[in-house]
Amino acid sequence: MSEDAAPQPERLEGAPHPRDTARLIGQDAAQQVFVDAFNTGRLHHAWMLTGPRGVGKATLAWQIARFLLATPAPDPDAMFADPPPETLDIPTDHPVSLRIASGGEGRIRNVTRTINPDTKKLRKEIVADDIRALNGFFQMSAPDGGYRVVIIDDADLMNTTAANALLKMLEEPPARALLILISHQPSGLLPTIRSRCRTLPLRTLDAGEVAQGECAGRQHRCARSTFGRLCGRGNAPFLAGWRGALCRTRVAAGHPSPHGPGPCPQAGRARRRARR
Repeated sequence: MSEDAAPQPERLEGAPHPRDTARLIGQDAAQQVFVDAFNTGRLHHAWMLTGPRGVGKATLAWQIARFLLATPAPDPDAMFADPPPETLDIPTDHPVSLRIASGGEGRIRNVTRTINPDTKKLRKEIVADDIRALNGFFQMSAPDGGYRVVIIDDADLMNTTAANALLKMLEEPPARALLILISHQPSGLLPTIRSRCRTLPLRTLDAGEVAQGECAGRQHRCARSTFGRLCGRGNAPFLAGWRGALCRTRVAAGHPSPHGPGPCPQAGRARRRARR
């Protein structure tokens, strides 16, 4: 099952996936809190993003992950150090942004509800196996010695066993790892989990900001529709190049090619259609 076809419980219907949302509306203060913590070297190992549904918690989580993987840690002793970052913004053509967009960034894990292998249906909760699978992820070293980031969306859906498994990780946090918990109702989480996270509340949006978000969603859907038309028979060379680049990006990030060894067969089929 492709990533687009797979159920995505953290994605609101009609809206772009949080990792693809280019702009976070109305949450400048929350963004600045994280930037200040990063610049002062007081970055907590676990953050809990709270607030009502639809205010941008998941979008902020992906922005934080993109920023953290793309921005070198501040070095106060460096003579010619770059000025400290002022925002979480990372260019869309940055290698980290491209890998995240393609699903090929190996330093991020997104924990959501998964498919039950017995019923073949989406589970109603995050189970312990979903959390314990992070042990192997944390045992791997980041290729550049930087951070590894886990986004749990949403933490309210963890069952008791999963919550206890996460609590153990919070009590003994892995080195150079950041956990981001998204919670709509933090009061329902274990108090011991809440106490081990730095809470970052996101405010409710006003009517004008909600309208901006809806406009951005329409623009995203229009862009996807335009991309689909570009991938028609007359544009098969473009489609071939895009699919081949996507496969190469995933392999370069350490993921196995979805088509096995050798060139991308989807790109090959597109090239053959172009020659007809």
